Amino acid sequence: MNGENKRNDVIYQLDGKVPIDKAIPFGLQHILAMFVANIAPIILVGGASKLEQNQIAALIQISMIVAGIGTLIQLYPIWRIGSGLPIVMGISFTFVSISSFIGATYGYEALVGAVLVGGIIEGLLGLCAKYWLKFITPIVSACVVTAIGFSLLGVGAASFGGGFGVQDFGSVTNWILGTITLLTCILFNIFAKGFYKQLSVLVALVVGFIVAVFMGVADFNHVKEVPLIALPQILPFTPEFNPSAIIAMTLIFFVSATETVGDTSAVAASGLNRDVTQKELSGSIAVDGFLSVFSSIFGCLPITSFSQNVGLVAMTHVVNRFAIATGALIMIAAGVFPIFGALLATLPEAVLGGCTIMMFGSIVISGFQMMSKCGYTQRNMTISALSLAIGLGFTSMPEIFNLFPQMVKNVFAENCVAVVFVIAMILNLILPANMEVFEPEQEEFNQK
Repeated sequence: MNGENKRNDVIYQLDGKVPIDKAIPFGLQHILAMFVANIAPIILVGGASKLEQNQIAALIQISMIVAGIGTLIQLYPIWRIGSGLPIVMGISFTFVSISSFIGATYGYEALVGAVLVGGIIEGLLGLCAKYWLKFITPIVSACVVTAIGFSLLGVGAASFGGGFGVQDFGSVTNWILGTITLLTCILFNIFAKGFYKQLSVLVALVVGFIVAVFMGVADFNHVKEVPLIALPQILPFTPEFNPSAIIAMTLIFFVSATETVGDTSAVAASGLNRDVTQKELSGSIAVDGFLSVFSSIFGCLPITSFSQNVGLVAMTHVVNRFAIATGALIMIAAGVFPIFGALLATLPEAVLGGCTIMMFGSIVISGFQMMSKCGYTQRNMTISALSLAIGLGFTSMPEIFNLFPQMVKNVFAENCVAVVFVIAMILNLILPANMEVFEPEQEEFNQK
């Protein structure tokens, strides 16, 4: 497809009605890219909080409904809540560590109460964003986006190997599944024509799944046990408001807001080839907060923008809201009709890893492109180099934070995005605005 036809195809435009038979594959591609990561936090936190299996199953169900509703509001804002950008929402991994700690220490009811209060605070923070977003300059956003990409590379590698904590991690079977999926994604992207080229992730996932079935890896046993239809229960856990849990959770909500700024900026830059607006950032953060409140009412964890899908947008440049909305409707259906969710859950993690490793790399490249647009001044290079070096370096050795209180370690020790954001913000505030411009060509000429 030439450049002109590509610009005219509605799937590469934010608005416009895509035929439903064309929209569903793109929506399904987004859902398959994030489905496992959307339910994994529930399983991890539920286990740490000593919940029963039927309780965890009910939370998985509501996680899909909340993710679908959140995505629809993100795509089609209500009042000032929502960005109007092609952002897919899901249950956030950012909160897994602190949620597991709160659930195990104070009980799951205290966790629900902390999510409710923290969500309200982040939602209000989003609505008041015009008063503080001016301090997050483009170079700070670029550093955050790059950090998000780097932080996900390990997640992609873990998926490629079979998933966190599995007994056959890195086995021959997982290597075969991950490699076949990755090669399918690359080859389809090279040889497919027209808009079909942008369905490379979906095709690769389908091919990988078929191979997994023939290899006997796909497990369909649990599909037989799920009910045909199930409706979520309001307040399955009575919220308890523990001050320590609320303070710790609110700090992580601030970190989540930072990641949302990065994700929203990356979608605008890679998908729409423009800078994000203050209104879009404000609405995106507000969705994070207020939909987390909605999630807590049903006993579920916080919701946020999904970086996996930001990488998918960066890869495919498919930004049509209607096409992505079909995926949100599939998620809601998967929650109301658990059989759909059970079928999606049979996708082996190694198959997902074969695609996500490329998507996460695309986020890193998007961050570099954003840095390039900011310009290679000495000031920008100092901010990006030091924030990434400290953020990625220190969190790779979390023991370096042992000097600090437990709450500080919970926020920063293993979250490079939070550290990169804090360092970039501090440097952006204290460095002089008129630092000497770095000119590589002139420097090379002087050395000669």
